[in-house]
Amino acid sequence: MARIRRAKSEGAAPGKKIWKVGKYIRLSRDDGNIVSESVVNQDKILNDEIPSFFEDGCYEVVDTYVDDGTSGTTDLERQDFQRMVQDMKSGRIDCIIVKNLSRAFRNSANQGRFLEEFIPLYNTRFISLYQPRIDTFLDPEIVHSLEVSITGFMNEQYAYKTSADVRRTFKHKRENGEFIGAFAPYGYAKDPENKNALVIDEDAAQVVRDIFNWFLSEGMSKAGIARRLNGYGIPNPAAYKRSRGFRYENPHCKYNDGLWSPTTVSRILQDPLYIGVMRQGRQKVISYKVHKRAAVPESEWFIVENAVPAVIDRECFQAAQTLHRRDTRAAPGKGAVYLFSGLIRCADCKKSMSRHTARGIVYYQCRTHRDKSKAKCAKHSIRLDALERAVLAAVQTQIEFVDSLPEIIDEINCAPAAGTKFFRLDALLAQKAKELEKATEVLDSLYMDWKNGEITQEQYRRMKGRLEKQARQLEETILRIQNERQVMAQGAEAGNPCLTAFLERRSIDALSRGFLVELVSAVYIHKDKSIEIEFNFSDQYRRIAERIENGQTSSA
Repeated sequence: MARIRRAKSEGAAPGKKIWKVGKYIRLSRDDGNIVSESVVNQDKILNDEIPSFFEDGCYEVVDTYVDDGTSGTTDLERQDFQRMVQDMKSGRIDCIIVKNLSRAFRNSANQGRFLEEFIPLYNTRFISLYQPRIDTFLDPEIVHSLEVSITGFMNEQYAYKTSADVRRTFKHKRENGEFIGAFAPYGYAKDPENKNALVIDEDAAQVVRDIFNWFLSEGMSKAGIARRLNGYGIPNPAAYKRSRGFRYENPHCKYNDGLWSPTTVSRILQDPLYIGVMRQGRQKVISYKVHKRAAVPESEWFIVENAVPAVIDRECFQAAQTLHRRDTRAAPGKGAVYLFSGLIRCADCKKSMSRHTARGIVYYQCRTHRDKSKAKCAKHSIRLDALERAVLAAVQTQIEFVDSLPEIIDEINCAPAAGTKFFRLDALLAQKAKELEKATEVLDSLYMDWKNGEITQEQYRRMKGRLEKQARQLEETILRIQNERQVMAQGAEAGNPCLTAFLERRSIDALSRGFLVELVSAVYIHKDKSIEIEFNFSDQYRRIAERIENGQTSSA
C-alpha cells in the first residue's frame, strides 16, 4: 500500500481551495536499473517539488499511484493508472502530478485524449515537472501547444523503437531454442543460472508422468484423470505456480479454482514440450500500441528439437497421441448443434453444464460437480424435456410483457429531453467544437510559420499530419456525441429491436436454435431445478428505463 502524506490544512485561509493531490509514478520494463527513474527517486522528486505549486496549507496528498515494471504504451495494463482515473472521476482527487509526460504516457493518442478530454471533463489539474513543464490550472491551453504534441510524438517513437528491438531479440532467442516466457511451463522451472533455460521441476514432472501412465496403462479418461488429481488434492498448473510464490493467473480460465479439468489434462497429453520440443511464437502481439494477441500460422512457429530435457520418452508420447485421436468421438448427428449448446450454465459456479444421457433420458449436469469435485459445487441437474418446457414458458411470459408496453412507449416518447445526461452531452459537444476550432486555427497558422522560416519543412509536415489527425478524431467524436443526443431525443419507438424481437414471435409454441441464439444470452440452472434466463436485450431495457426515469426527473 502506498504511503499517504497529507499536508496540514489549518493554515489555509477561509474559502481557499484545498487541492486533493494524487502522485503518479511508473517504472517501465524498459528502464532496467536506471536509478534516476526508480520508483523511490521519482517519489522523492515529486515530494520535493509539490509545495512549489501550492500556497501553504492549500493541498493534501491523497494517494500515490505506482505502476512498477509496466509498459506505458497502453493505459489498460496499468492497474494503478486505472485506479487513479477512477479516483479522479469520483472526485477523490482533483490534481495529478507526474515527473514528466513519458512517465504518464508513451502513446500520443492516449496522451492527447487524457489531457484534452478527461482533464477538462472532470475539472482536474494536471502537473508535469519536466519535459515540458505543465500546469493546466495556471495555463489550461498548454495541452494544445506544439511542444506537448511533439513530446508525445517523440515518446511514442521511442516506444516503437524499443518494441522493435525487443522483437528482434526475442526472435533470435526463439530460433536458438531459448525460453522467453515469464513463467516456466508446468513440469519445468527456470534455470537459476540462466533465465532463458529450463530445468525439470521434479514435483510437477512426476504429475505429468502419472497423467501419461494413467491414460495409457490404466485406460482412464481425461475426465477420470482430472477427478483423480482433484481427489488427491493436487493443485492444477495455475494454482501450483501460485503456491510457489508466482503472481500467475491463467489467461484462458475465468475461474481459477485450483481444480483440474479434462481440458487441462488433454493439453498436457498433447504438448511435445515433454519430449524436449520447444514451440514458441504461436501468438504475437498485434502492435506496440495494441497489446492484444493474435494467433500465428503453424508454418511461422519457432520449433526447436531437444531444446529442454524430456520428462517422458517419445514412444510414450506417440502412443498417447494415437489413443487421443481414437478417443475423440463425434456427437450424435455429427454437424448438428444441440438446441441449448453454449447456453446452459450452473447458477452457482457459473460454468457451462454438460449434456449426458442415462436410460434414454437426456440431462444437463453441473460440470464442476460431475467432473471436478463434489465439494466445490452442489449437484445441479435438469432433464432436457423439463428444461425445454421451462424456457418456453419463460419466453412466452416475456412476450406477453413486451406486448403490454404501448403505454410505456408513449411515456418514453412524451418525456422531455432535458435530463442530466442531455446537459452533459451538450456541454461535451460545445467543448469538442471549441477544440476543433482551435486545432483548425493552429493548422492554418502552421503554414505561415513554415513560410516565414520559423520551422523547417520536415517539422511542418510532421506537425501538420499530427494536427490533421487530431482534427479528424475530434470530428468523429463530435459525430458520435450528436448521434447519441439524437437517439436520446427520439426516445423509444414501437419498432425498437429489443421490443420487435419478441413481438415478432407472439404465437411461438416451440423453441428453435435460431430463436434462442438471437434472444437468449444464458440460461442458469439452480439447485432446486428452477431456471433464470438472461436475455440479449437486457441493456436496451435498462436504457429504456433510464430514459423514463430521466424524463420523469426533468419534468418534476
